[in-house]
Amino acid sequence: MSNLPMIRPVTRKDFDQWLLLWEGYNAFYGRSGATALAPEITQMTWARFFDAYEPMHALVAESEGQLVGLTHYLFHRSTTAIEPSCYLQDLFTLEAARGKGVGKALIGEVYERAGEAGAARVYWQTHETNLTAMKLYDQVAERSGFVVYRKLF
Repeated sequence: MSNLPMIRPVTRKDFDQWLLLWEGYNAFYGRSGATALAPEITQMTWARFFDAYEPMHALVAESEGQLVGLTHYLFHRSTTAIEPSCYLQDLFTLEAARGKGVGKALIGEVYERAGEAGAARVYWQTHETNLTAMKLYDQVAERSGFVVYRKLF
């Protein structure tokens, strides 16, 4: 892999390579085999990136013609700001690309896009055991101190 990859919006022709990254991301969080996402969720996620009415976006990192990372982000309203907020929902790089600035470059491009959209903030969450990613996140953002609660249906 050469120095830093090119960060760009995903295109329809990227589907096969994006899918490999997407499956790797989901497997990292235990969503594979019997616990894998339903195919219709993956198909809807992909379709949303190309729907102008959706607030969801995807960027990929490309190096030497191969996708080595992805990030998905979306814009939403907030009760505490007039400007939109940007939620960086997914971030994943191939294992061979880790520690080489790919994740940092993807986050940096999300920051750029959020700034262009007039967002008041970019935020994300990670699992408390993802210590490797947290080393990067501690360099590029500050911990909010908030704890995430959820109820699944």
